[in-house]
Amino acid sequence: MLRALEFFGVLPSKAATSSTSHTTAVIAHPVVTDLTVCISSPTVPPSTCELDPRIWHRVEKELYLYTSQQRAWLYVALANEEELVAEDLLVMDIRVGEPNPSSNHSWESRPGGIWVLRSKFSGKIDQAVTEVDVLFGVDAVDPRPQWTLMRSSLQLNAQPKAPVAKLSVLRGRAKPRPDAWAALRAREDGKFKIVQISDTHMVTGVGVCKDAIDAHGNDLPESEADPLTVEFIGKVLDVEKPDLVILTGDQLHHNIPDSQSALFKVVAPIIERSIPFAAVFGNHDSEGIHALPRAAQMSILENLPFSLCESGPEQVDGIGNFYLQVLAPAPSQLPLSTLYFLDSHGQIPRLIHNPDYEPIKQSQIDWFLNASQAQRSAREKDDNDNRFYMSLAFLHIPLPEFGYRRLSIRNGHRREPTESPSFNSRFYDALVKGGISALGCGHDHVNDFCALLPQQTQQDGDQTPQPGPWLCYGGGSGFGGYCSFGGKRFHRRTRVWELDTNTGCLKTWKRVEYATDRVNELVLVESGAVIDSPGEEDEGRRCVVS
Repeated sequence: MLRALEFFGVLPSKAATSSTSHTTAVIAHPVVTDLTVCISSPTVPPSTCELDPRIWHRVEKELYLYTSQQRAWLYVALANEEELVAEDLLVMDIRVGEPNPSSNHSWESRPGGIWVLRSKFSGKIDQAVTEVDVLFGVDAVDPRPQWTLMRSSLQLNAQPKAPVAKLSVLRGRAKPRPDAWAALRAREDGKFKIVQISDTHMVTGVGVCKDAIDAHGNDLPESEADPLTVEFIGKVLDVEKPDLVILTGDQLHHNIPDSQSALFKVVAPIIERSIPFAAVFGNHDSEGIHALPRAAQMSILENLPFSLCESGPEQVDGIGNFYLQVLAPAPSQLPLSTLYFLDSHGQIPRLIHNPDYEPIKQSQIDWFLNASQAQRSAREKDDNDNRFYMSLAFLHIPLPEFGYRRLSIRNGHRREPTESPSFNSRFYDALVKGGISALGCGHDHVNDFCALLPQQTQQDGDQTPQPGPWLCYGGGSGFGGYCSFGGKRFHRRTRVWELDTNTGCLKTWKRVEYATDRVNELVLVESGAVIDSPGEEDEGRRCVVS
């Protein structure tokens, strides 16, 4: 948790200096002794809130979210657990609004409608408040273990449209995150299911959906966006019950004032259902003057329950280049599939077309080729090369090949032009060489097709032309992002991938708003090899659509 706190200013990072009033040395085992809100305005200078920087730490979240001429900050007084004495007062409880009148305890009032209950140090901090954070919006959630989000918001007289500020409190010491979660494993029947969720476009607060439609395709009036997205994600997860969720970028809308609040809403329905998840970033996730950088967002994700997210090697461009292996059912340690995740970066100044995006960098291609070759060598060494082995890759921004005219769409739809980098760094060729069966992306919300390029010769000595990899869009899942093009609206959707490691089969389908059945189910791989499937059930096949 210390890494995440550094990004919000509660615990300063090593790079911080002591010249600012709210920067102090890192406290290894903090305990909260008090808290307050400091408000400044053009007529009330910040100096009127004089606090000892050795004790008081500012939570780096402006409570008005920059919607007012005033500025308000939560300050938390911290003490080191090892230095506490019997006379020290610790915060044992926090409430917002009037405390329970029937309580016999002595509550102390603080600005913003905060009430604190303090008592002397008893020798233990199990029930004491050790950390305080701020989240925003009436729909705010906190999926962190042991944290409690206050129901009532701070009383700040903020602008009506500004998302409300809420305190979230940790009591006792947070249990350390396990060094490694349980390995991803195929089920006893050999199957492994992935739900790909793309372009949720969460915001700080509930957001606005401008292009929803009903089950019959009729336009709906504007509505709150994020609650609809959370509901849709939950329904898909309850129907599919996947073994893994993959978030393929633009989890957050651009230029939102508090990234953490929005990010928590994305992952909460996944964590609530105890489903492992991994994520890549999209171009919008870190856009905006108040947006958290990718490294800070990845730090948050890495510390959450059921997260398999990784920052990736420092020498590789981007944040979030990593891979996960799917193992055979326990107790076997035999890998049956590899899932690769890559950062596709963001938008760049116009070069050839507008918008334009950074391509996959050479360091990422080298990393991928080295990793895939290492996986192949390990299988050959373990005499596992004769088994079916399927690898998939995921990123946000589609490769230029998604927009090729000679691309053969086998199902789904191209409803808008592909937005991809104008410069082709030939990562597609690396995917072919690395034996990738399918590549999943997001970004273009109303495209949801799976397609193949014409067959080409493998580069490992096998001269037999091989199709693949499949190029598949996930489709837009979020109600805060657009889901219309050319004046026509479409339903939100997610993509599902199912590997059958016993038969070497890979299938995909979509879950679409209002649809009770699978949509556009398609066999992509059969007996471990990419097939050019027309999308129909063929007699004699081992892999068939439902």
